[in-house]
Amino acid sequence: MRYATREEAGRRLARSAGHLRDADPVVLALPRGGIPVARELAAALDAPLDVLVVRKLGVPWHPELAMGAIAEGPTTESGEAAGEGVFRVLNEDVIRRGRIAPESVDNIERRELAELARRADFLRAGRARVPLAGRTAVVVDDGVATGATAAVACLAARASGADRVVLAVPVASPEALRRVGRVADEVICPWTPVDTDSVGAAYKDFHQLGDDEAVRLLRDTGTSGTGKTDETIR
Repeated sequence: MRYATREEAGRRLARSAGHLRDADPVVLALPRGGIPVARELAAALDAPLDVLVVRKLGVPWHPELAMGAIAEGPTTESGEAAGEGVFRVLNEDVIRRGRIAPESVDNIERRELAELARRADFLRAGRARVPLAGRTAVVVDDGVATGATAAVACLAARASGADRVVLAVPVASPEALRRVGRVADEVICPWTPVDTDSVGAAYKDFHQLGDDEAVRLLRDTGTSGTGKTDETIR
C-alpha cells in the first residue's frame, strides 16, 4: 500500500471517517503537509477547515531535541485569541537534565511565539480561527512518525474547548498511534506499517509544500467556511 499524493491519502482517509460527519466536526490541518490531506477530509465531511500551528521548543545547543512545544490555544466565540492564546507543554525532565536556565527557556519560547503568530497569520490570510468550543476537533497530518507534534496538537485542541478530539492521519507507526491515543478520544489511521522509516516512504509524491501552495489550498477552501464535494463517503 502506498499513496500517490497527499490528496489521494485524504480521500482514502475520508472513507474511514464518515461517521464524523454528524459529530459537528472542525478539521484542523497541521501545516504544511497536513493541509492537502485535511482539505480533502473537510470537503468529504462538509466541515470547516482551519490550521493548528505547533512549534517545537528546541534545546539551545541541540535544536532537534525538544524540551517542549507551544501551540495555538483557546479562542473567544469570535475566533480571537483568549488570554495568551497559547498552549504550552514543557518537558521538565529534559530541562532539568540539561540544566537549561529558565531565562534560556523563556528566550526560546518568545522567539517561537513570534514565529507561531507569524505563520498562523500568514496561513489564514486575515481570516479568524474557527472556534472549537463544544465541537469535535479532527486533527489531521500527512502522517505521524513519533507522535510528539500530534499529541501536543490534540492537547491544544482540547484546551481550546473541543468536546471530542480525533486524530486522523493516513499513515503512522503503531508506537506513535499508541502515544497519541493517550490524549485523543479517537484515532483514525487506515495504514499502520511496522517497518516504515519515515512518513515520506508512504507516498509516491511527497514534495515539500511551499508557503504559497499552502495558502492557496486554504484560500480555495475557505478556512472558516465549509468544503463540499460530490464524492460520497463510503
